[in-house]
Amino acid sequence: MRRLLLYIIILTTGIVFLARLFYLQVLDDSFVRLSEDNAVKVVYDYPQRGYIFDRNGNLLVSNQPSYDVMAIPRNVKAFDTAEFCSILNITPEQLAQKLDKAKIYSPRLPSIIVPQLSKSEYAYFQEKMRNYPGFYIQKRSQRDYQIENAANVLGYITEVNRKIIEDNPYYISGDLIGKQGIEGYYEELLRGVKGVKYIQKDRFNRDIGAFKDGIFDTLPKKGKDLTITIDSELQAYGEKLMENKWGGIVALEPATGEILALITAPSYDPAKLVGRKRSPNFSELYYDSIARPLYDRGLLAEYPPGSPFKTINALIGLQEGVVTTEDRFHCSGGYFYGRGRKMGCHPHSSPLNMVPGIAQSCNAYFANVYRRTIEKYPTPQEGVDTWANHLASFGLGDYLGSDLSTGRPGKIPTADYYNKIYQYPTYKWFSTATLSNAIGQGEVLMTPIQLANMTAAIANKGWYYTPHILKKIEGKPIKDEAFTEKKFTTIEPRHFEPVIEGMHQVYKSGTASTLRIPDIEIAGKTGTAENFTRIGGKRVQLTDHSIFIAFAPVDDPKIAMAVFVENGYWGGRYAGRIAGLMIEKYLKGTITRTDMEKWILTHSLEDEYMKPYSGESFRINQ
Repeated sequence: MRRLLLYIIILTTGIVFLARLFYLQVLDDSFVRLSEDNAVKVVYDYPQRGYIFDRNGNLLVSNQPSYDVMAIPRNVKAFDTAEFCSILNITPEQLAQKLDKAKIYSPRLPSIIVPQLSKSEYAYFQEKMRNYPGFYIQKRSQRDYQIENAANVLGYITEVNRKIIEDNPYYISGDLIGKQGIEGYYEELLRGVKGVKYIQKDRFNRDIGAFKDGIFDTLPKKGKDLTITIDSELQAYGEKLMENKWGGIVALEPATGEILALITAPSYDPAKLVGRKRSPNFSELYYDSIARPLYDRGLLAEYPPGSPFKTINALIGLQEGVVTTEDRFHCSGGYFYGRGRKMGCHPHSSPLNMVPGIAQSCNAYFANVYRRTIEKYPTPQEGVDTWANHLASFGLGDYLGSDLSTGRPGKIPTADYYNKIYQYPTYKWFSTATLSNAIGQGEVLMTPIQLANMTAAIANKGWYYTPHILKKIEGKPIKDEAFTEKKFTTIEPRHFEPVIEGMHQVYKSGTASTLRIPDIEIAGKTGTAENFTRIGGKRVQLTDHSIFIAFAPVDDPKIAMAVFVENGYWGGRYAGRIAGLMIEKYLKGTITRTDMEKWILTHSLEDEYMKPYSGESFRINQ
């Protein structure tokens, strides 16, 4: 019996080993990739990246062929480096550096040695390929931009780095990936899926055919075509108007939250970041620390909103019941408070109620409204937090969460913030300590997209959709609830009518009366925000920012926008003109106010931007 048991154990063990060996060699393919280095060559077939169209079906981005010289370091044999470098227009030092980097990455896996050959370079090098064992050509597609603007909207394509490869197994050395804008946020939709071919090699490292008759091979899948919400003609026109100026413009469609134009200035031609010159061009843009062309001011720049913020303070005052549309306030060149303190104001008739108060942008009027709002409550802390909660319902003080690759929250101060600033409870503070909030100065900061969204909410009388830039995927409208669900403010719809009328009167009889556009009824608000910087460690006041918000037509809004022009003097000088021209361009397709257009196109602010770097300590525009 014992002898039989021994035979059974030996037989069972043998069967187990044979079964395991059969499974590993015949059934299991999990070790295929481990043997690739020695017996199988992997060849990738890269798909066409998805096209990008504007809202009207105009092609913005397509593809063009690109050829990369690849190398598998362990297969590289001795070759004529001088000839190789001459053909590809690189130095021997650059070649050695690339090969060393490839060995560090992996001696058995391919790495890019020379990226993005031209067609002529590719054709000539292909004839010489037999002289360079271990090298081969990888065909890919690179972007072909049909427009010379909207670089911040579209983003760009770049080679993956080691961290991306480690974090995402889809990518290997030499692969391209979208960065920023549409290319970055919708990378997984646009990139498609690589095809793979497994080639069997013999013991002499020669190709002998498809591995296992190609059962593991896959075909590439083209990336998805995307339609974005941008109107490319409006975008191009806005960027033209912003030449030689710095700032941000955001235009929205109020009924949908779709972004019609997203402009940052200065910007650059997206074609600069394509091809072999991409790296030096990117470095030039990146290290421009003065103009910062890679910095998207429409999404990232946080400015004091200035007088456009008065519209929302009027709405809060009405909702809180601390003011009516008929309440009138006197203005004697400004608002006096505390011990001889004054908030100045420009000359206008007095006293004023709400509609002319908005139209004439009276600081004294809104100082009174703001104080009544805060002082309605037993403590200034309760008043400020109530005020801040109303603002939050407009999407202020927080990143809006759009489908854009970047953004900033702006700043809406709360009671906790002021308690820290004024060291409460050791020292008490009152509504007058925060009075600059009444006119959009002080601690309040907003990005252009937040201000544009606030304007859209006013146009809609109390609701908005989260701003977004994707309209369709493969021709089918998006159904993402994040962008199709209405968000409501804390202000009742009935309170918007007088504020909208006040904004309408800005054009009729107020601070933008000279900027009217024929046959278009516009509601708007001019704004001027103080602008400070530090020179030699001292706080220096520079030329004020020019700000403007507007929507049109008043009775059926099709476009709402915010314009910030840095160092633009006052609201109507630059921002107001630009807003009116863009509204006319979008609604009419033509420009009748050619006088305004000529003025904007022939005026530059470059000298203003260079003043802080002239080495002088000065104060401008006193």
